[in-house]
Amino acid sequence: MMKSLKSIACSLAPGLVLVALLAAPGHGAADTLSRVVDDFSNAEVNSMGVARQFLSDSMAGGGTTMSPKVADGILTVSGEIAPPRGQPGWASSVLILDSQGLPQDASAFEGIRLLVKINKGMISVSANSTEVTNFDYHAAPILVKSDGQFHEVEIPFDTMKRAWSEQTSLNTRTIASLSIVAFDVQNGSYDFELEEVGFY
Repeated sequence: MMKSLKSIACSLAPGLVLVALLAAPGHGAADTLSRVVDDFSNAEVNSMGVARQFLSDSMAGGGTTMSPKVADGILTVSGEIAPPRGQPGWASSVLILDSQGLPQDASAFEGIRLLVKINKGMISVSANSTEVTNFDYHAAPILVKSDGQFHEVEIPFDTMKRAWSEQTSLNTRTIASLSIVAFDVQNGSYDFELEEVGFY
């Protein structure tokens, strides 16, 4: 079951076409990347000063809904999963690291850190590298109890996997964005909250 869950979680990145179009492969950033990507203190933009993107499987023929809201330093995302035929359904909250979509160097960090509360549904996180050209980004499921509490979760970069492509190491010098994705292979509801997303 765990292997299957990881495989499904990793397969959700194809919907992030917008992120891939924004990112320019082969261009690095000289500036030091901030440890905090988003603390949700601003209702419109993340801690990098870039507007958040919210995408769903509707671009692939699905009917998944999502209602994101930022208030009191917390992002709440909820909705109904209605998968496209023959594919998982998904709803993605994308945190772009640079206003020009350029890849950023996260090699000083070990992985992704989240303060997250999962009220309902299955959630994954992906690190979207500009070296990945088929949208099969490195991803991992976020596994916490649905106990009404926020949990600190650390996902090491070297545990993140691609779903259908040859397994390659994530090049942490080429990350353009992070995505938090609600997903399911069948109809269902989801509800999660984020207090912070960043690196550790």
